[in-house]
Amino acid sequence: MASHSRRRPLRKRRTALVLAVAVAAVGVLLSLMMALRPDSEPNAVRAAAEPAAGNEPSASPTAPERKPESKPKPKPKPSKASPTPTAATPSARPSTAGAPPSPQRPASGTAPLAGRIQPKVTYKGVATHYDAKDGNGACLYGPSPDLMVAAMNHTDYETSKACGAHILVRAANGASVTVRITNECPLPCAPGQLDLSKEAFAKLAGLSAGRIPITWSLLSPSTSDTVSIRYKTGSSRHWCGIQALGHRNPLARLEVRTGSGWTRLTRTEYNYFLSPDGTGCGGALRLTDIYGEQLTVEGIAVRPDVIQPTRVQFARR
Repeated sequence: MASHSRRRPLRKRRTALVLAVAVAAVGVLLSLMMALRPDSEPNAVRAAAEPAAGNEPSASPTAPERKPESKPKPKPKPSKASPTPTAATPSARPSTAGAPPSPQRPASGTAPLAGRIQPKVTYKGVATHYDAKDGNGACLYGPSPDLMVAAMNHTDYETSKACGAHILVRAANGASVTVRITNECPLPCAPGQLDLSKEAFAKLAGLSAGRIPITWSLLSPSTSDTVSIRYKTGSSRHWCGIQALGHRNPLARLEVRTGSGWTRLTRTEYNYFLSPDGTGCGGALRLTDIYGEQLTVEGIAVRPDVIQPTRVQFARR
């Protein structure tokens, strides 16, 4: 039979169990109440939010803030239209090389289509002389009995723009002569220089002088002649070269009439205006002098190398 000294009475054991359960329940209930208070935080969260003992809270984050790295800006590529200037790049300022001689008085501004040779301007230069023979030259006007002619220096010749100009030439001794430009004086003829026919030079000084200082200016002479037109040898309805002769004032433009208006022809160094595709050949022509006056010429047929007179002439200036 078992001994009763090792067994607790049943009632005492139940009472102890009830007390233990009650104490545990009260503990759990108190823990829940503390955890669910509105101003309370979980211990783990509070521990993470509170600074470590002995450390003061900082107003800025512990790690320093990094600014975003700025990438280096790519170097701009030079524009093809405007390359970066280098030591070899020429200056934008116009060169004075080949400039016309300085006039003694300013141009009047009355000839908007004039080139290097302006009216009412006196130019300085030198005169030399050459054998003009029959008076023909680079302007291809053909032979002429009038040998009061001259060759304009290459620069002022300006792609035959000086052809047909009437020039008053004065020497230092007071002598003067009027010449018509029919030729070109090639380099080394300098700007301002005129190479006169021997007949014209003799009006200023003896031929033995060879070279004399002069002044010269553009004239608009009195004349009863009218302008003439000539088609170049080989011209046809498919290609033509057109020349004006006998114009009082220097010629600035020659145009041909087309279905859409007037077409300007290109001037050559030999003083013909070319229509390479035949445009306007045999049709109406329009001539414009350096003063802007325009003359319309009708009824000039394509007759190569034949001088055909008109009834028109530029006004005297």
